[in-house]
Parts: sequence; C-alpha cells; structure tokens
Amino acid sequence: MTDPHTDESYFDRLVDEDALESYLRRELGDAESFAVEHHQEGHSNETLFVTWGDRELVIRRPPPGETADTAHDVLREYRVMAALQDTDVPVPGTVRACDDHDVLGADFYVMDRVEGHVLREREPEVFAAPEHRRRIGEELVDTLASIHAVDPEAVGLGEFGRAPGYTQRQVDRWQKQLGWAFQVTAEEREVPTLHRVGEWLQDNVPEDHPETLVHGDYKLDNVMFAPEAPPELVAVFDWEMSTLGDPLADFGWMLSYWRDAKDPEPAVPELTATFMQDEDYPTRRELVDRYEAQTGFTFERDRFYRALAVYKLAGLGEMFFRRYLEGNSDDPMYPLMEDRVPALADRAERIIEGDEPL
Repeated sequence: MTDPHTDESYFDRLVDEDALESYLRRELGDAESFAVEHHQEGHSNETLFVTWGDRELVIRRPPPGETADTAHDVLREYRVMAALQDTDVPVPGTVRACDDHDVLGADFYVMDRVEGHVLREREPEVFAAPEHRRRIGEELVDTLASIHAVDPEAVGLGEFGRAPGYTQRQVDRWQKQLGWAFQVTAEEREVPTLHRVGEWLQDNVPEDHPETLVHGDYKLDNVMFAPEAPPELVAVFDWEMSTLGDPLADFGWMLSYWRDAKDPEPAVPELTATFMQDEDYPTRRELVDRYEAQTGFTFERDRFYRALAVYKLAGLGEMFFRRYLEGNSDDPMYPLMEDRVPALADRAERIIEGDEPL
C-alpha cells in the first residue's frame, strides 16, 4: 500500500503552496525565498516546515479530511501557546492563526521554528555524560512543574476547561473508547485484563485532586532541548490535548514513558525509548521526589495515576487495532496491537498490584 506520508498527492492535500505564499505575503510582508517541507514524524496533527525569507517557520494543521475534534483542534493549541508566551513555560513564538479554509482547506497556525534535539530512540552524543543525563530528567520535571504553576486566570485561560471531576471523566472516557474498540476487536481476541483494570480505576478515582493547567500529552519526545550541552529544555510541543485538570494525571502520563533499569521488557518495544535506563539517568522515584519538591503536590496515589496512563495507552492501541480490522488504516503498527494491547493491560495490572513499583 502507498504510505500517505510519502505520497506526493498527500502533500498536495496538505498544502496549496500558491495559496499559502499569498497568505504569508499578506500577513508577514514580502520575502525573497519560500519553501515548504512536510515534517513526517508521527504526531496527530500534521507539521510543515516553511522558509519565508530569513525566517524559519512551522505550520500545524489537522490531517486532511479530519474535523476539529479535541485531538486535532489546532486553534486550541495555538490559544494556549499564545497565552504562555510571557510565562516560565518554554513554547515557540506564535505568529498567526487562521480559520480561513480557502488557504489550506483547514484551520492552521504558524509559529517560529525552534532548533534543537527531540529525544526519541536515543540520546544525542552531546548529552552522553552523567551530569547531562541527570539534567535531562530534571529539566523534564521542572518544566512540567512550571506548566502546573501557571495561573490560568492571569494568562487568559480561566475558561479553558473544567478542572473539577477531570480524573473521573478520564476514566469514563477511556472505558467508552475501549468499549467502542471491543465491538470489533473482541471477535479476534478478548482482553479481560483491561476490564479488571477499568473496574479497579473506577473504584479508586481520587475524590479530589489539585486543579491546574495540564498539557495532556507531556512526555520526553514532546519537548525539545537546546542544541548544545548542558541540556536546556527550550520548547514544549503538541498542546492540542491541554485543558484545566489534574496535574497528577499529567505527571503519571510522563512517568509511564520513563523507564528504570529494573523494568521488564517494554510492552510496545517498537514505540518505547529505553536509553534512560542507563544508571546515570534519574530513576522514576527520583523524578517523583523532584516533582513533589517543585510543586508541593504529593504523588501518593502513584499506582492509580500510572495505571491510568497505561490504560489510556492500551485504549489508543485497541482503537488502532479496530481501525486495522475494518480496513481503515495501512499503518504497519496497527496490526501489532493484537498482541501489544494485552501486554499493556498486563503492565497496568502489574502497576496496580505493586509488581512494577516506582
């Protein structure tokens, strides 16, 4: 099958270069050079790198044909980034937002391009020293703490979401998402462990929780570090799931991607970075201690929040598996979810039972 991300016709659906050039000229003035490149990392929204004269820009837009639901609402993403420009949270400079579909056929926004390292499969050689490895984890935690310290009212985000009941709604939402997926996937194989995990989560939702701005998808490969050592976190990306909610759910999600040397083999090895298992990186326990010191919050319900994060990952995987079974995707990762989701379910249960501790 054709990979849509390398197909020229797919690029043509993403951007009308003439229309974009006219838009940028109207908004930013004339430029001697103009070029567009599709950045093909696998995020939910599409990313375009644009050269406009001596400016390096980035455009974010939904995939072609998608509606602006929460996962693809780029104008929501723009709003929160614009609100954070003068805070301690490092975000790219915002340039313009556009809801005129005559330009690209969808909402989109323009921001400044930031140069640096996004840590995915491996660490950059420039950070391969004990003090730099430790600092990567510290910067990751400190930046999340700065997000959770933002006063939403002060930056114009007081109505950005409904913080009370956020965590209960998360559990309810992902049970419904799994129910939708199971309507088809159960004919291939069932995952009874996920039902047990869901019931445990329902029985253990915190009755109250802190209320802050939350990112919604905060993890190591959604941030960027400056090009040179020592590691300095210079940008947080992918804000489309941000809202007002429970910061401990944000933190649990981040921890679900951070591996310790004592951990069993990853449930989804194809999508799991393991370099932070090196002894020079901070452990999850050390990250928790630093987060608590930075925020004043207590992460005493760690099994709930970490199990919830893995449950959500399993939900995503099961939705992918349904789409594969229905013939709605040719992504080679989707069929692997037949086995990867049960492995994620087992991991969530290990966390609940204390067999995968901090």
